[in-house]
Amino acid sequence: MRILSSPFSFRGSGYLGNIYRPYVKILITSDKIDEWIPTEMIVDTGADYSLFPKRYAGLLDINLEKECFEQTTYGVGGKEEIYLYKKGILIKAGDWKRRIPLGFLSRNDIPPLLGRLKCLEILMLIMKNRTTVLEI
Repeated sequence: MRILSSPFSFRGSGYLGNIYRPYVKILITSDKIDEWIPTEMIVDTGADYSLFPKRYAGLLDINLEKECFEQTTYGVGGKEEIYLYKKGILIKAGDWKRRIPLGFLSRNDIPPLLGRLKCLEILMLIMKNRTTVLEI
């Protein structure tokens, strides 16, 4: 069953050509708020788990210091301090809902990343003709 289909977003031109990114629009919420927040996320098969900029912790009413485990992670961008929230949040695309664990970055200049753990790893992901399709 298809849960969403979304065209890639053009992000600019570079030396190698035009850059398109696989953004998808989903809804997110936590147990602490009574609303769904529309969110654009990059589908990132290289991300072990989903990551959000720090500002989303406030939107979801999650206290980083009291409710998260602080950890250092290393990636292409170098070393980052992140806050892991094991309890997780709910994500929704169409009629499909799932609770996923996630991390919050200590900064706000990175877009939300939809990662593998308990999310992309259980879905069928198709990227073709600059379109992302997620199916269960």
